[in-house]
Amino acid sequence: MYQQILVAVDGSETSLRALDAALQLAHDAGAQVQPLFVVDVPVMAYDVPAYDPSYVRDALLEEGRHVSDDAVARMRRAGVAGTPRVIEADPVTDDVAHCIRRAAADFKADVVVMGTHGRRGFRRMVLGSVAEHFLRIAECPVLMIPARCAQPATSETTPASETAKEPS
Repeated sequence: MYQQILVAVDGSETSLRALDAALQLAHDAGAQVQPLFVVDVPVMAYDVPAYDPSYVRDALLEEGRHVSDDAVARMRRAGVAGTPRVIEADPVTDDVAHCIRRAAADFKADVVVMGTHGRRGFRRMVLGSVAEHFLRIAECPVLMIPARCAQPATSETTPASETAKEPS
């Protein structure tokens, strides 16, 4: 079935749920996972006089490292192979959805897993969600994980069969 699974992560609760779903899918299929964090410096950061946008960029790169480190720890606990990737969107010509599409093509992803809502509330309000935009341009199957999933993301990935509770 799926051998290459790309999962978009941004550190939000929903992206953690997406990562857990991707890890479960990879564990069941013996697939590799590539967690992907996209650094997207808002154009507004470049328009502020006497402001150095490298501060925002550096902070986002650091966040990407933290999110990637967490993804690697979750992958180890789940017994899933793969390597995270952090990429940067060009602030003038790129958007996050197109970066994810290119990364999926580079990785030869069989499926992309992502949350329906992430951290980009302002951009979602103004431009539409990254998830919705990605769905429109995707070149492979996409598994969307809703924000209101039944099982909350935890620090450890647990197979769904172990989390099911018997009715009382």
